Amino acid sequence: MQLTLSSNWQSILSKEIEKTYFQNVIKEVDQEYNANICYPAKELIFAALNSCNFADIKVVIIGQDPYHGAGEANGLCFSVNDGIKIPPSLRNIFREMGGDLGTIFIPTSGNLDPWAKQGVLLLNASLTVQKDKANSHKHLKWNVFTDAVIQKISDEKEHIVFLLWGNFAHKKGLKIDRKKHLVLECGHPSPLSANQGKWFGNNHFSKTNNYLLQNGIETIDWESVK
Repeated sequence: MQLTLSSNWQSILSKEIEKTYFQNVIKEVDQEYNANICYPAKELIFAALNSCNFADIKVVIIGQDPYHGAGEANGLCFSVNDGIKIPPSLRNIFREMGGDLGTIFIPTSGNLDPWAKQGVLLLNASLTVQKDKANSHKHLKWNVFTDAVIQKISDEKEHIVFLLWGNFAHKKGLKIDRKKHLVLECGHPSPLSANQGKWFGNNHFSKTNNYLLQNGIETIDWESVK
């Protein structure tokens, strides 16, 4: 499989992508895509990184793996392609966002690319999945690669907001340097978690912008999603 990672990120992660495990991941992913229907499209596997240069990152949102339904995944966590019905977790994200910001927000698209363009890295722990089989590529070592990405951001940048939603994301963020970054944690926005009172009222969107503002960083226009 041809590596579709941008030159910017290839430079940042040069040592990582030369490692044997990563070369093996690329080969195994190629085999998976040849043998099964997998998502997202090959050219979108690294979309989260390609949509947000290292220098521009302000916020990191960590998801588990891509949506596994036909036509949904676009390489950004929690995001779906234009024209696809907004999934329940993303609907809850938008509901919380509207409540937090005091607006009535009813987007017609679940494509979060406008966030990525403002410096929100929408990173799944696993970058690929087999059709209709959630977490089916857990056996691949994507998690080693995405841990390295998170570590790189934590080590080399300052004043990044990490939004960790759900136990899986909490574990993924254990090594983040909390002395120089803001880490916000709560339950997952899925209906099960949200209905148990673990999601709504977290106010992560306003807290993120307040922190960015305090550190002289341009805030995120969360309502840029249409």
